[in-house]
Amino acid sequence: MSNNIEDNSLVLEEPVQYLTFMLDGESFATDITQVREVLEICHITKVPRTPDYMRGVINLRGSVVPVIDLRCQFGMDEAEPTVNTCIVIVEVRIGNQLTVLGALADSVQEVIELRRDQLEPAPRVGTRVSTEFIRAIGKHNDKFVIILDINRIFAEAQVMDMEESGQSESLDEVSKSRVEKLDAAETA
Repeated sequence: MSNNIEDNSLVLEEPVQYLTFMLDGESFATDITQVREVLEICHITKVPRTPDYMRGVINLRGSVVPVIDLRCQFGMDEAEPTVNTCIVIVEVRIGNQLTVLGALADSVQEVIELRRDQLEPAPRVGTRVSTEFIRAIGKHNDKFVIILDINRIFAEAQVMDMEESGQSESLDEVSKSRVEKLDAAETA
């Protein structure tokens, strides 16, 4: 009988919202709470001696934001940018700090809601993406959506070089910089 209660509690849980996007014809998603915004593709400045998956950096309202090519990170073929190519700006926890990063995607689809009963554990085989990056597989409109663990994708070991070279800023640093700019503008 407790199984029925547990099953019913899963159905009654609040759904979680996910931003869905496409990579090489497959549907992926990330928790909407980690998404700050979606940008049209813009000029990305290449940074020498960075890993292949690191496309470069962009200027986001005065802040330097690293851009990661998820296709490259997942071992997919590189693609030429199209009118639908975009950069998903996400907040990732690295150590004890939130860091702002950009993730290159073929296109952004929609925001969907999924309940826990619509999610299954990642399969050990059958996907091109390493299961260490997958939080779950969601079922939406009779299709599968790969729910990514965005924090794991940008794990501390992979982003550490960017932080040490000053290519990414924590939210605290961005906020401090903005306050300093406002203070300077007020005193001028």
